[in-house]
Amino acid sequence: MPQKRRSQSWTELKQAGNECFRAGQYGEAVSLYSQSIQLLEKSGQKNKEDLGILYSNRAASYLKDGNCSECIKDCTKSLELIPFGFKALLRRASAYEALERYRQAYVDYKTVLQIDWNIPAAHDGVNRMTKALSDVDGPSWREKLPPIPTVPMSVKESLAQAASSASSPQQNSVIDNKKNAPGPEAAKKAKALKEEGNAFVKKGEHKKAAEKYTQSLGLNPTEVTTYTNRALCYLSLKMFKEAISDCDEALRLDSANVKAFYRRGQANKELKNKKSCIEDLNSVLKIEPNNTVAQKLLQEVQKMK
Repeated sequence: MPQKRRSQSWTELKQAGNECFRAGQYGEAVSLYSQSIQLLEKSGQKNKEDLGILYSNRAASYLKDGNCSECIKDCTKSLELIPFGFKALLRRASAYEALERYRQAYVDYKTVLQIDWNIPAAHDGVNRMTKALSDVDGPSWREKLPPIPTVPMSVKESLAQAASSASSPQQNSVIDNKKNAPGPEAAKKAKALKEEGNAFVKKGEHKKAAEKYTQSLGLNPTEVTTYTNRALCYLSLKMFKEAISDCDEALRLDSANVKAFYRRGQANKELKNKKSCIEDLNSVLKIEPNNTVAQKLLQEVQKMK
């Protein structure tokens, strides 16, 4: 292909990297972003923002490929160029979390919330890290945290504007699309973590299992059974709202998933959502008319006041 032979500009290489990222070719994206970074650094143009975005984009590719330590390095580099860039902070937090470096992940998630309070991924991250850290470090876990940086007001204002307008296609050209399939390395790690979770379920250790499933989903958010397995754990832990949201996600990925309908029905029953519970169980019976477990639960629920 002649296009490859003529020397490409850093913007063309970046664009090609974005296309590979969107197509799920994360290794190829890393290579193209690296070439683009090299060209831009050689050119002597002191364009901090463009370089910062390139490092953050390459970090996203590393994260998808399960290469968390390189992702952290790139995010840190990006944050030196664009202080408090919220995408780089979120990506670094995810990588820290996958490596079980929960204190650093907590600090990054909290920093994101200072910049923009309306980022659900950061709220979820803070909640997960709070649980993980109180398990590991006990009630005084906050004392062991590294300092959380204070985001200057000027940064908050300009970044909040950028985050809400999201008008610059360049800045948003690699979107944190959680639903992208993972690269082969990440998929392998995710599978191993899921299997660790399954082993904990067999021992009846649902809390530990749920943590493993959470780590697995961080690397591969497209695996339906990991959501339904974690929902089972949440039911055992009486975390019924969390169980429902995992079943919702499983059904978004597979609209005829019997386990997701049944487990959501169980959670709705516990939350006294009679109507929703009956709908879920009827959905199970539409797919599997002879499912005796669902029939039995449906009879119980119909008697509920």
